[in-house]
Amino acid sequence: MMNSVFMGSPDFAIPSLNALHDSSFKIQAVISTPDKRRSRGGVMTSTPVKGRAVELGYPVHTFESTSDPEMESLLKKLKPDLLVVVAFRILPPEILKIPERGSINLHASLLPRYRGAAPIHWAIINGEEETGCSVFFLNESVDTGNVIRQVRTRIGPDETTGDLYDRLKELGATLLIESIEQIVHGDVEGVPQQEIEATPAPKLYSKDAHIDFSHPSSDVHNRIRGLSPFPGAWARYKGEKMNLYRSRKGPDLDLARGELLFAEGRYLLAGCGEGTVELRELQLPGKSRISGNDFANGYDLDTRLE
Repeated sequence: MMNSVFMGSPDFAIPSLNALHDSSFKIQAVISTPDKRRSRGGVMTSTPVKGRAVELGYPVHTFESTSDPEMESLLKKLKPDLLVVVAFRILPPEILKIPERGSINLHASLLPRYRGAAPIHWAIINGEEETGCSVFFLNESVDTGNVIRQVRTRIGPDETTGDLYDRLKELGATLLIESIEQIVHGDVEGVPQQEIEATPAPKLYSKDAHIDFSHPSSDVHNRIRGLSPFPGAWARYKGEKMNLYRSRKGPDLDLARGELLFAEGRYLLAGCGEGTVELRELQLPGKSRISGNDFANGYDLDTRLE
C-alpha cells in the first residue's frame, strides 16, 4: 500500500483530497496552513483543505512555514512513501528528500508553460485557447521537475478564471490519481521540461488589475475575464472603483477609449484602442453585482471609464 501525506490549503485542492480518500492509497496525515481571521474581529477560520480533512477524519497538522523543524520531524516520523502537494507552499530540499518515492505536485498549466502562482489567470489574459494540468516531481526549483502526466482542455472564448479554475480542479484530481497509480506500478522518472518553452505566471494583485482601454478589445476582454473573480478587474467610473467580472468582445464601432454606449437597448459597450468590449457583469462600491443592461438603465453613461 502506498502511504502518503497530503499538503494543500485552498479549495482547488479539495477534489484531489477527495479522490485520494476514495482511492486505495493511504493518507497518513494532511498538512495545511494555520487558521486565520478573514476579517477584522472575525472568528478564526481554517483553510478549506483542513476543514475537509477533519470531516474525513484525518489528522491535520498546520505550519506557518515549511522550514519549521517540527514539520520535518513529523514527516521523518511518518516516513511516507510519497508527498502529494496541491496548491501549497514551496518545500525545502530537506523535506523533499524524506519520501522514498518522491514528492509530486499538481499544477494548473501545461508545464513548462505558466510556471508560478497564477497559471490560470495568465493563460486567459494571454488569450490561450488551450490549457490543462500537469503532475510532476518536485525538485529544488519552482515548477521545474520532470512531468509525469498531463491533461489538456480547451478554454472557452468568454470563460473566466473562476470558470476554468472549477473545471481544472476536477480534471486535476483525476490526473493526480492516474499519476500515483503510474508511480505505484513502475519506476517513473517523468519527462524533463524543455526550458526554452518556459513562461512565467507570477501572482497578480489589485494594482495589476486596472483595465487600460487603450488596448485592443480582444486584449481588454481577455484581461477582464482572466482577472475574474480574483483579484478582480476594475476601472474608474466617476471617480469610483467599478469592478468588472464578465465581458465579451464587442462590435467594431468608433467609440473613444472608455466611452460607454448602450447599443440596441441590449448591450453595454465600452470603447477600446481598437473595437469595443461588451461589459456583461459589473459592480460599484457597496452595491450588488449587476448586468451591463441593468447598469445602463440605472446609471449615467455620459462619462468614460478610466
